[in-house]
Amino acid sequence: MTAPVFVVEDFRAGGGGQFVLDGPEGRHAVSVKRLRTGEEVVLTDGAGRYAVCEVVGTEGKDRLIVHMTPVSEEPAESPRITVVQALPKGDRGELAVETMTETGVDAIVPWAASRCITQWKGDRGLKALAKWRATAREAGKQSRRLRFPEVADAATSKQVAALLAKADFAAVLHEDRDYGSEPLATAELPAEGEIVLVVGPEGGVSPEELALFEEAGAKACRLGRSVLRTSTAGTAATALLLGRTGRWS
Repeated sequence: MTAPVFVVEDFRAGGGGQFVLDGPEGRHAVSVKRLRTGEEVVLTDGAGRYAVCEVVGTEGKDRLIVHMTPVSEEPAESPRITVVQALPKGDRGELAVETMTETGVDAIVPWAASRCITQWKGDRGLKALAKWRATAREAGKQSRRLRFPEVADAATSKQVAALLAKADFAAVLHEDRDYGSEPLATAELPAEGEIVLVVGPEGGVSPEELALFEEAGAKACRLGRSVLRTSTAGTAATALLLGRTGRWS
């Protein structure tokens, strides 16, 4: 198994080759993971910078002392994959973020689609966004990622259209059999740049939104014969694209 990953805010706190991991991350390493001298860990800022370290000791219940190698940086993946995720009901939003992060998505944009039952307003919206970001961070650690996906502020349909217009490939996952769409499995993809996928809510993408997104350059695409839930469609589509673009090779 690969070494466990822990998040640090600033690598400069290390001195003389040693680094002290404390706070919640240190407590998890010492009291939950029960790491011992000689074991390997990886420290990362979640934005690509990382250091492979060896445990040299512990202090109390929340301080892990490691010998830190020079800090390296993992190159950003290409093409970059962004999923615009309509707000699902209940905790399915966190489920979508978790599985997309584990799969390898690079960015997630919460979308307040017209047919969304869930609405992010005021403090409730801020708390929901914080949960999505915390989920991405924890899933990034769990899946041993060095670059965690960015979770943007909630976007309106017009803001999503602007994002689609800038993409090198943009698609709306749309499963209406009476509406012309092409298989995502055979769509022509760029070798680099930005890929943006739109996942609609439980009620589907409205005709007005679909027209707006197509005007911005997005294609209507389908995954297969079955209709996936909004909380799983983004993960399935991301996996398909990662395989097709060679990022999983």
